[in-house]
Amino acid sequence: MIRVLAVDDHAVVRDGIARLIATQPDMELVAEAADGREGIEQFRKQHPDITLMDLQMPVMCGVDAIGAIRAEFPQARIIVLTTYSGDVQVTRALKAGARGYLVKGSLRKELLETIRAVHAGHKRLSPEVAAEIAEHVTNSALTPREISVLKLIAAGNTNKEIGAKFSVTDASVKGFVKHSVAKLEANDRTHAVTIGLKRGIIDL
Repeated sequence: MIRVLAVDDHAVVRDGIARLIATQPDMELVAEAADGREGIEQFRKQHPDITLMDLQMPVMCGVDAIGAIRAEFPQARIIVLTTYSGDVQVTRALKAGARGYLVKGSLRKELLETIRAVHAGHKRLSPEVAAEIAEHVTNSALTPREISVLKLIAAGNTNKEIGAKFSVTDASVKGFVKHSVAKLEANDRTHAVTIGLKRGIIDL
């Protein structure tokens, strides 16, 4: 019997998972949690074979929860279930120790086979997630400062306001923006923000 823990802040998602798993003779949902910290507590209590983890949650996000669980239980097998397929978001989750990554739209079709595959020791990414990673694998990564500037642009700050926050000149800010636009292959700063959000480089 594959014992499963579901960690998601949406009760309707957890209910859907519970119903799906209830139809399987070789699976059992042993616990649920509504945020990352609660997920860690439930993992300690239940020691599930498979943990299904959302990324965007209150209190503690999924990536931090994955890292914490894997630090304490290196053999933990965790599958990310999220609405986000951005390559940077995926890479963060995999680096934290996730062994599977599914986008919620494909749940019914892929969830059960992914649970079995990861339980058997394999890694599993949905095809659209794998394609997203492949598309950007050769792109230059943004520096931490470029990411910070992009976040401030997304929040509606002007170059002058961004310069004041970092104690740098307008020209320096323009340089950061120019490099970010080039690395993201964007048309302009607004397009760069859109790409940054889509790929999971920044969030609002």
